[in-house]
Amino acid sequence: MSIKLKTPDEIEKMRIAGKLAAEVLEIVEPYVKPGISTGELDQICYEHIVNVQKAIPANIGYCGYKHTSCISINDVVCHGIPSFEKKIKDGDILNIDVTVIKDGYHGDTSRMYIAGKPTIAGEKLCQVTQDSLYEAIKIIKPGIRLKEIGKTIQKYVEKFGFSSVREYCGHGIGNVYHDEPQVLHYDADDGGVILKPGMTFTIEPMVNTGDWRTRTMKDGWTVKTKDHGLSAQYEHTILVTDNGVEVLTLRKDENFPRIIEH
Repeated sequence: MSIKLKTPDEIEKMRIAGKLAAEVLEIVEPYVKPGISTGELDQICYEHIVNVQKAIPANIGYCGYKHTSCISINDVVCHGIPSFEKKIKDGDILNIDVTVIKDGYHGDTSRMYIAGKPTIAGEKLCQVTQDSLYEAIKIIKPGIRLKEIGKTIQKYVEKFGFSSVREYCGHGIGNVYHDEPQVLHYDADDGGVILKPGMTFTIEPMVNTGDWRTRTMKDGWTVKTKDHGLSAQYEHTILVTDNGVEVLTLRKDENFPRIIEH
């Protein structure tokens, strides 16, 4: 497995791309209300990336995908396709996932939103999922095994009776969208990968209220929970530093440090 370590110049470009990706999730937030369509939300993301940021939406054209974002509602685990026919309902939980390319480098991030009045189950799932991502980020430093990330996430979410999806994972990222290593969100073999300064990758736990298994719809993209339970996901692009971690896609609404030193 060949994992590219980023140079200082590449890291600076990734900081910029990460900041732009986080900004997209910030600017779309006021529009996430019952009655709006996922197609309209996608259009807002597109216009901000292209017209304001002068950047490139990485998802358009990727493996034939036609949209700026993936928007996954309730029992959709990931890769939900935006549509002007699909309207957001009161109490829906939804994930918006965007990736921005700036100067050839990618910033990839996603977060959950709750439309209108939250349900108890939906709100708890979103909180636990976000906290599981934070728990994983906190342990990152050079010298630890990559598998410790997934082990931490699985252990945390299972305390609440939830499960961590196993069929999808985080990934290395830089001037390549999906690169090595694969970052699993459960305790599994990592091929002996040890974290080193200069590694950049995403951590993006997908957490279900019920079983971790999923099913893919006929459109070839939309992934749903197999048991029709709710699913939530949060994602950050991170950098392994000389003595800890830097979150490259941290948003202004998050009460979490951008840099953690050990």
